[in-house]
Amino acid sequence: MNLSIQFVKMPSSEALTAYTQKKFEKLEKKYSWLIHAEVSFKVNNDDVTKGKICEAELSLPGPRIFAISNEKNFEMAVKETISDLEKQLKKRKATFSHH
Repeated sequence: MNLSIQFVKMPSSEALTAYTQKKFEKLEKKYSWLIHAEVSFKVNNDDVTKGKICEAELSLPGPRIFAISNEKNFEMAVKETISDLEKQLKKRKATFSHH
């Protein structure tokens, strides 16, 4: 699986990039049929309590799946986004028919 990480209107972070890659590698081990992941990080300055946004879109056989989360730090946002993606992937895997 290819992984693209973007930092929108904010400086890039090597630590956050490494953390995100590690989390998506775990996801890829469970679901080997993933093709590509696009992850973007944003800051919402209007949201005082949270405001750290992580968006992810996965390319896989069939329609793409998308998840977004808004948390108080980026690590929590990545975890929540991957959790949402995993729920969708479980549903998608159940629809695959094995011949």
